[in-house]
Amino acid sequence: MATTGKVSGIIANLVMVEVDGPVSQNEICYVDVEGVKLMSETIKVIGNTAYVQVFESTRRMQVGNAVEFAGHMLEVTLGPGILSRNYDGLQNDLDKMKEVFLRRGEYTYPLDEKAKWGFTPLVKAGDRVTAASWLGHVQESWIQHKIMVPFTMTGDYTVKSIVSAGQYTIHDTIAVVTDAKGAEFPITMVQKWPVKLAVRAYREKKRPFKVMETGQRTIDTLNPITEGGTGFIPGPFGCGKTVLQHALAKFAEADLILVAACGERANEVVEIFTEFPELDDPRTGRKLMERTTIICNTSNMPVAAREASVYTAMTLGEYYRSMGLRVLLLADSTSRWAQALREMANRLEELPGPDAFPMDLSAIVANFYARAGYVILGNGQPGSITFIGTVSPAGGNLKEPVTESTKKAARCFYALAQPRADSKRYPAIDPIDSYSKYLEYDEVQAYLNEKIHPEWVKMVYESKDILLRGREANEQINILGDDGVPVDYHERFWKSEIIDFIILQQDGFDRIDQSSPIARQNFMLSLVLRICRTAFRFESFEEVNPYFKRIINTLKQMNYSEYESSKFKELNQDLDKTIAEREVIHAN
Repeated sequence: MATTGKVSGIIANLVMVEVDGPVSQNEICYVDVEGVKLMSETIKVIGNTAYVQVFESTRRMQVGNAVEFAGHMLEVTLGPGILSRNYDGLQNDLDKMKEVFLRRGEYTYPLDEKAKWGFTPLVKAGDRVTAASWLGHVQESWIQHKIMVPFTMTGDYTVKSIVSAGQYTIHDTIAVVTDAKGAEFPITMVQKWPVKLAVRAYREKKRPFKVMETGQRTIDTLNPITEGGTGFIPGPFGCGKTVLQHALAKFAEADLILVAACGERANEVVEIFTEFPELDDPRTGRKLMERTTIICNTSNMPVAAREASVYTAMTLGEYYRSMGLRVLLLADSTSRWAQALREMANRLEELPGPDAFPMDLSAIVANFYARAGYVILGNGQPGSITFIGTVSPAGGNLKEPVTESTKKAARCFYALAQPRADSKRYPAIDPIDSYSKYLEYDEVQAYLNEKIHPEWVKMVYESKDILLRGREANEQINILGDDGVPVDYHERFWKSEIIDFIILQQDGFDRIDQSSPIARQNFMLSLVLRICRTAFRFESFEEVNPYFKRIINTLKQMNYSEYESSKFKELNQDLDKTIAEREVIHAN
């Protein structure tokens, strides 16, 4: 018999319920408000009082309202048809809601129950299977969507029967398996899984070593992220976090994209809904939305819904990872998620940490980031979730708790700088403050040196050193004046500017420069470093500025030209002539 209860207290979205039976942590319940049942989640139980967070507005809720517990945790529905959908944090299909505004208590089924899918079996009667074993596949967009043994099933099973290839709905039984006792279990294309429990449908989790190509030079060259890696992008408002995420979604080396708009402003979420369907996918030649799913909860939605959205997105990613796919999960912005945690912790009167965030904020963030990763499935196939979140610190303060907590969990730190954004140096990732800890891994270094260039890692560190020395020289010039420092300070600064303008900056509106393949990045970095290593002859500092501007202009035209085209080669020859004008030739 289901546990029931009565509302005994209300603090905004936090509701106290007196229960008449057992209740488990994170169990879902429904509060009846004037005939409308509002979904809620149990977040704390003390005696016969359950504290639940309501995913809807609690307007007109009263003490004494009836509550019914569902007997399960917040879960997502997994099956064919998730791609190209627009969901809220509870996996309601937003496209099925006809009203202009969302109606309280309206919940829609996330999949198409009437659609038929062309199923192809991958096993036969008598085969041994376990949880997450592939039984067959259907074609979802351009992805082979694997139909798996439900994750909730434990132990070994034997396939008793499986349907032949044909058209089936998601609720049709496609296989029957038996356990060691002979009990039969029918399997459909649909299964459910709690969002706050990690899907561990893999044989082992490995440290990633394969670098993910994103097409963004400032990431791929200086601070690469690996397939299955984690990173985050902090920065003040207006520095280009959302635009950078769009570029990553479009050009990153991933099979499918999950976008979690967890607490973004409504106008920014509308841009995602309107722009993504129009973006062309360079990988497939079709629309990017065909391999994208959006999970949306805006900042004006209840805090409980904002918290749920990131978990829903990660669980969907784990589901597709179990199919052997490479998933890129982008969350914008995890600061709103942390603020939702803070609000609920305050209402529960928990001991506050820095800036009133929960004391265990670092542990919560770390546990979530740990769900990403590169795994080897039971059948030996690899799968991965690469997670990149954005953080929106108030006033651009990168020392605030959310940024500091995320730094401990994420391996890549892409700090957006307001001065770079103000000077239109996009992407506005600060090359000095940002870092990738993956560059410290021996496996990653070996991979980069083998795939790109034998001395690639050495070249990357040399570039970072030039940038740092260039910033130091610029500070001296600003303090002492142009004529107050030696000429080589000016030369050092302008050599760092070559790396900044040609490697770090990228034109997202140019057809060629918006994405840079690794082979091209290798050529351009080698070319730029050759210039930086060259000794030049200058009589005074007035000669330095115009000379290096000529070099930068030629290099930028190369970035806008097709790689290895006649125009590209012609510009390279012109560059050689310009360098020869002032190059110091050392006699042997």
